[in-house]
Amino acid sequence: MSQEFRGHRNCVLTLAYSAPWDLPSTPCVEEAAAGGLLVTGSTDGTAKVWQVASGCCHQTLRGHTGAVLCLVLDTPSHTAFTGSTDATIRAWDILSGEQLRVFREHQGSVICLELVNRLVYSGSADRTVKCWLADTGECVRTFTAHRRNVSALKYHAGTLFTGSGDACARAFDAQSGELRRVFRGHTFIINCIQVHGQVLYTASHDGALRLWDVRGLRGAPRPPPPTRSLSRLFSNKVGCAAAPLQPA
Repeated sequence: MSQEFRGHRNCVLTLAYSAPWDLPSTPCVEEAAAGGLLVTGSTDGTAKVWQVASGCCHQTLRGHTGAVLCLVLDTPSHTAFTGSTDATIRAWDILSGEQLRVFREHQGSVICLELVNRLVYSGSADRTVKCWLADTGECVRTFTAHRRNVSALKYHAGTLFTGSGDACARAFDAQSGELRRVFRGHTFIINCIQVHGQVLYTASHDGALRLWDVRGLRGAPRPPPPTRSLSRLFSNKVGCAAAPLQPA
């Protein structure tokens, strides 16, 4: 072990790293962030900013009244966005520790966040995804169709993919909010999702990792089919299924 960061009073649930070259090149900042900054969120209701080189806590971000479940960083503006069980998202300057704005419209815990092109997407226990302007906190779009909490988010090529406690993944047109496809096959909550090329990966509490063909969605090219089954890349339980086109 090369470094240990102590200071949270309870479980650490989420973290993100900001490299030193992404931070302002002023003498006071350069000294504090020589090895970069690590931001962590905890069930103690705080987020903390750590100096990686020294292991010292640079800032404690206080304001949430519930556990911090998720966070994303906008490195150019050195801003962190945190989501909490208090149903809010908060924006912070990670250098000064200042709370910049609060996003309030969710009616349940904010479980997952995605930041794309100055837009913040948030998935919540209220069964919705909301899209916010990062610079103002204004909610500009709400994505509905989920039957349980929204547990995972991933934006890719104009499409917003979501995973839910209803065991389905969904694909929405990120600009219009239109539901484009529902991926059924899991039997329990989807914990995380990833997209690579024309394949959506979903991992679930049911113990399965599933691969889905996402060709044909908005803006996605149609390459020739692979010559080798993707399922052979994995030795553990893997399910592959075609995605129905009708919504849930």
